[in-house]
Amino acid sequence: MSLSDTLSAHVAGLTWDMLPDSAAQAARLVLLDASGVMLGASGLAEEVRPFLRMAAATGAGPCTVVGTDLTASAPMAALANGALAHALDFEDAFDRAPGHPNASLVPALIALAQAGAPVDGRRFLTALALGGDLSCRMGLALRQPMEAGMWYPPPMLAAYGATVGAANLLGLDATQVRDALSLTLCQATMPGEIKYSAGTVLRAVREAFPAQAAVQSALLAREGVAGFEQPLEGRAGFFALYAGGKFAPADLTEALGESFWIEHLTYKAWPSCRGTHPFIELALQLREGLDPAAVVAIEVEHDDVQAMLVEPIERKRAPAVAIDAKFSIPFTVALALARGRVGLDDFDVTALADPAVLALAAKVTCRQAPRDSWQRGSGGALRIGLAGGAMREAAVDNALGCPDRPLGEAALVEKFVACAARAARPRSEAEVRELAAKILVLEECEDVGALFR
Repeated sequence: MSLSDTLSAHVAGLTWDMLPDSAAQAARLVLLDASGVMLGASGLAEEVRPFLRMAAATGAGPCTVVGTDLTASAPMAALANGALAHALDFEDAFDRAPGHPNASLVPALIALAQAGAPVDGRRFLTALALGGDLSCRMGLALRQPMEAGMWYPPPMLAAYGATVGAANLLGLDATQVRDALSLTLCQATMPGEIKYSAGTVLRAVREAFPAQAAVQSALLAREGVAGFEQPLEGRAGFFALYAGGKFAPADLTEALGESFWIEHLTYKAWPSCRGTHPFIELALQLREGLDPAAVVAIEVEHDDVQAMLVEPIERKRAPAVAIDAKFSIPFTVALALARGRVGLDDFDVTALADPAVLALAAKVTCRQAPRDSWQRGSGGALRIGLAGGAMREAAVDNALGCPDRPLGEAALVEKFVACAARAARPRSEAEVRELAAKILVLEECEDVGALFR
């Protein structure tokens, strides 16, 4: 049996009674966190407006654009909700193979859960656990970075997890799952140029495209569109195209169905790129009792993954758009020092032009000097020089929110409440907390789609 056949059979065969309790709990937390972030983005993120308008223009449908009164077809709802999922850069992350395994998956599953007959919580959680796991496995299996080919991997890897989650939710057989993966291979791409443009907001809404691709692929496969025999490992399949054929098949299949990588996710404490988080944490720590006006120099030590968050330095010190600010170590450090927080309301046009923040950001210098103890992409060191020659410094191996330093369920509920309060169509706090409580016992729900209508 080929690798693609093995994985497709696993996707087609996985059911709720096969899912470990720990994986089911992880899936509940994923849905809580992801849906809250989408609700917040519906009211806060200007970048998503064209996607919402496009969904509205295509006509009403059975599926909800989360946080709004808009409805659309499943593919268009997945597109709009996918745009919401990463717009605040506040969704979960997988530190071991840097990516966001659920930002395409959750929008795709919500759309499909509303598109046809009711989907119960057990089916939904199973599909969610499965899809998130595969996306993580694909990242771990890489033996040549996708960036070497000038690709931007997070949304590309997430597309395949979203596809298998959608396929499982729809009850596709193994051949249809393989077909769906093939169809996603024909659609899901993301060039590395997304990192280099100063003015684009595509990085904010990037998950729109893989979420829509996943829904379309699964629906077309169900209708009988035939794909390739080996969409993943074939001589011109995913790993050949995007990793020079250098990957470890065992990382895709080891303990398949027994161990689920979504149990090892990071949940973000701050709405910005995960690579900025160690420096935000350190800035907030070192700020205690500090007068920002006394700061004369700020020195950052980072690793190779975080280099994209400090280069080019002048742009990162004064970003032009919110998503670039969230993708900037100098700006987020300055924001933390100037305001004593990095929150949902701290990336608007006022913040981007705040003289106090920009003055501190101009004092940030950066050098690549990784330490062996750091988790790649989420560790770092910070030094703050003060007037009179005093120095404050600290380092962290892996920023808050990682599996070893988790936020915890109670903190995630409060994050959900804070995000939902900023939705385009806000609910009362009591309603929001009731929704959070229902998500945390989702296996008891008879119609998941109804929760988000």
